Amino acid sequence: MMRSLYSGVTGLRSHQTKMDVIGNNIANVNTVGFKASRVIFQDIYSQTIAPASAATANTGGTNPQQIGLGVQIGTIDVLNTPSSSQYTGNTLDLAIDGSGYFVIQKGGAYTYTRAGNFYTDSQNYLVDSNGNYVIGYEVDTDGSLVCRRTVTDPVTGEESEAECAATDDGAHLTMQRVFIDPGYYDVSISANGQVVGLDAETSKSTVLGQILLATFANPNGLEKTGENAYRTTVNSGDPVYDTPGVGGTGSLNPGSLEMSNVDLTAQFADMITTQRGFQANSRSITTTDEMLEELVNMVR
Repeated sequence: MMRSLYSGVTGLRSHQTKMDVIGNNIANVNTVGFKASRVIFQDIYSQTIAPASAATANTGGTNPQQIGLGVQIGTIDVLNTPSSSQYTGNTLDLAIDGSGYFVIQKGGAYTYTRAGNFYTDSQNYLVDSNGNYVIGYEVDTDGSLVCRRTVTDPVTGEESEAECAATDDGAHLTMQRVFIDPGYYDVSISANGQVVGLDAETSKSTVLGQILLATFANPNGLEKTGENAYRTTVNSGDPVYDTPGVGGTGSLNPGSLEMSNVDLTAQFADMITTQRGFQANSRSITTTDEMLEELVNMVR
């Protein structure tokens, strides 16, 4: 059989995959915190008809003669380009202005998201739209981060966590669910992630919690899990946690939500080129079939 027939098949398959990605991008044009994807093609190995030859005293060298055998998907990248924020006025809505992901506890594992549409549940914990807990740092009443370290009871030998200074050996910050005490009102979240409320009895402003963000060495290595969430993979690197605006993380835009970064103009242009690419590969298969038909008819 002719190589062009199978090359055309690989082209149809690859362009169909690209169209699937474009369709998903367009479907999520209004999804909060969504990051568009793109498909990159690469050629499959080539068959060498004649190898290269070196120059001699009387003749020059020749280049190799190769015939390509089609196309394949090289990668499907997530485009972590910035997108604009939409003001909602909801005090618990958050948009990240820069790098970083909110940390969400889903079951017994952490996932990561850019969607900051948060609420409080019946137990006064800050949760996302799917009821998963938002994770932050433990703080004291003046907003300072609480450090703890593991200590061992000299009598029983049991280990426990005890509060300590940040300079003590083994000191670490404690990650926990963000709890909003119902004894406070006018609760809001600042640009640095502090959850602040007014005491119902004294009207004194008090820090109730601290939102944290996670960054990754390779955010493109994260795996989408649905529900606007990602999880780590072996190629994303371990998460690095910090407060908003510190350690390379972006600051927060309170009362706003990050919009999708899908560019409809670019998607429609890609859709046209993908459609034409699909048609061209289909045409190459049809033409190859006509050539094979001519070969078969030669024996008549």
